[in-house]
Amino acid sequence: MAALILRFAPDHPAAAGHFPGNPIIPGACLLSETVRAIASQLRDGGAPGRLRYAKFLHPVRPGDRLAIHFERDRDGVVRFACAIGTTTALTGQIEWQTTRAAE
Repeated sequence: MAALILRFAPDHPAAAGHFPGNPIIPGACLLSETVRAIASQLRDGGAPGRLRYAKFLHPVRPGDRLAIHFERDRDGVVRFACAIGTTTALTGQIEWQTTRAAE
């Protein structure tokens, strides 16, 4: 299983109106940044495909440091879990598309 760290800046623009006085990173932004971070590590010419599921379990706030743990199985499915310390914030699965040379 691979791991990487994603940190959301304390002044992250997505949190400005989400929610005033109690900012959190919107789920769409959190998922997008997680997939982008995973893609940067999987440098095989593949790309994210269909999202099988994503489960948001705990809010992520500006300034949080998110540990992303992921693995890709032989069928190309990437399973991931994101945590702030020991608290899981997001889990999910993505069908990862691989590019293959023409035969």
